Amino acid sequence: MTDRIKRRDFLKKAGRAVAAASLAGGGIALTGCSSDKDYDLVIKDGLVFDGLGNPGLVTDIGISGNSIKYIGSVSPSRGVRVIDARGSAVTPGFIDVHDHTDAQLLANSRAESSVHQGITTLISGNCGSSPFPIAEEIFEEQKESLKKQYDVDLTWRDITGFFARLQEKGMALNYATLVGQGAIRGAAMGFNDRPPKPEELEKMKALVAENIKNGALGMSTGLEYTPGSFAQGDEIAELAKIVAQRGGVYASHMRDEGDLLIESLDETIGVAKQSGVSLQISHLKVAYPRNWNKIDAALAKIEEAKKDGVDIFCDRYPYIAGATSLSFNFPLWARQGTTEEFIARLKDPYQDARLRAFLAEREKKLGSWDKVVISSVLFEKNRPFQGKNILQASKETGKAPYEFMRDLIIEEKNAVGMVIFLGTEENLKRILAHPLVGVGTDGEALAPYGLLGRSKPHPRMYGTFPRILGKYVREAKLLKLEEMLKKMTSLPAGKFGLDKRGVLQAGSYADLVIFDPDKVIDRATWSDPHQYPAGMDYVLVNGQVVIEGGVHTGKLPGKILRKKISA
Repeated sequence: MTDRIKRRDFLKKAGRAVAAASLAGGGIALTGCSSDKDYDLVIKDGLVFDGLGNPGLVTDIGISGNSIKYIGSVSPSRGVRVIDARGSAVTPGFIDVHDHTDAQLLANSRAESSVHQGITTLISGNCGSSPFPIAEEIFEEQKESLKKQYDVDLTWRDITGFFARLQEKGMALNYATLVGQGAIRGAAMGFNDRPPKPEELEKMKALVAENIKNGALGMSTGLEYTPGSFAQGDEIAELAKIVAQRGGVYASHMRDEGDLLIESLDETIGVAKQSGVSLQISHLKVAYPRNWNKIDAALAKIEEAKKDGVDIFCDRYPYIAGATSLSFNFPLWARQGTTEEFIARLKDPYQDARLRAFLAEREKKLGSWDKVVISSVLFEKNRPFQGKNILQASKETGKAPYEFMRDLIIEEKNAVGMVIFLGTEENLKRILAHPLVGVGTDGEALAPYGLLGRSKPHPRMYGTFPRILGKYVREAKLLKLEEMLKKMTSLPAGKFGLDKRGVLQAGSYADLVIFDPDKVIDRATWSDPHQYPAGMDYVLVNGQVVIEGGVHTGKLPGKILRKKISA
């Protein structure tokens, strides 16, 4: 505590003029007001970080409505309500730059696992997947899946309909989304491995333009997933040109993050150069032990692209394991088409030898099937497998790992999630510290109760931002706090054009986090992931207190943040 007081005294004396100029918002005078109650809320004596990378300043904040009105010395008597922030950091709300939340908000509007870690804005629709547009041939399948998984009725087919459902339901935080190229391709030409006909390509381009016009911030790809994986670079570049023309972002889960990492970087950067689009590389990683030494070459590629004029950014979560569908372990040719077609191939005795051979090679890459843990299933009878690795679960059933995975996917109709350990701590630290890397959970807004609490998910759903602030900033000292906060706030806000978000300045929206920098840490674990973090005391969204004393208030002040376009 003594060190913190000394630091604040220094900042008061040496940094007040510089920091105050930044916090003022450029040209907005920090003059006092004379009315008795000028503000709905006054935050007193917090160590305020502007989100732009400047050191913190001990000062006050006056909030009225959904906006920050004043930063400077404010008498407590001028606020309808006062929060004493002494001993706490006050920062812009965190922007989860890579998220997968959609129907979860319709199942539970409180966005518990996200907002408890300080996230005030989600950027979803990543990895080529978005809940729109929905292809006619899979509408009934999607309808059944949403009902079983989330008890949500599928009533929309496009982005406009989905946004209408979100607005009707309300939500605790702000929501923005990309449109998934996989969803676009499926709606335009189906789900199989073939090049598009000219008219199908034109339909895809029109769908990209339509979705951005109606609010999507850009387009994402998931080139390790069907059907988006069947698109080649030139096809993707044609769609990316539409995104670039409208000032959007192209976020790519690349074609490979392991054996062909460098080649995939070349392809992804090539699409950006060919189209002129603003590029974000999703969850940058170097996967599998035999590839870990490629980290230098990968970062050099990214830095070179930046020097060549590519508007490039990356995101990453602070864990060495990833998470996706268990079906990811099976080959692309088997996964193409609908869920029914995939399952039919798994049941086909004529495909058995090919599938076994593929999974044997995959086991070599992983090292062992104990690196794969079942995180979620749909049916109660299989829930005991959650939290167990493939070797454990297969032994319990008396099956070989291949047969266990195949049979479980068939029984669950492919609704099986996994956590997969494929990284190294040394590479993770280098990626998190890199100036071109921001922070994304690669997760979903869950809750430790109800339908959203049935699985054993990756702990990143609950712990990403507090883990970085506690483990990697306070303990490992990867970066200064103000530098890491910039990666969580103003950098992603600028990348995606989120006006008046990601900064604490007069005139900005009042999305704020108040946390204890000496205590903030994740508490979610691999075995018990549904745990809120420590040290996150207050979270404000659009001026309303959503987390107070670490407890959700039930307020739902979130807004849909749509792309603003001139074309």
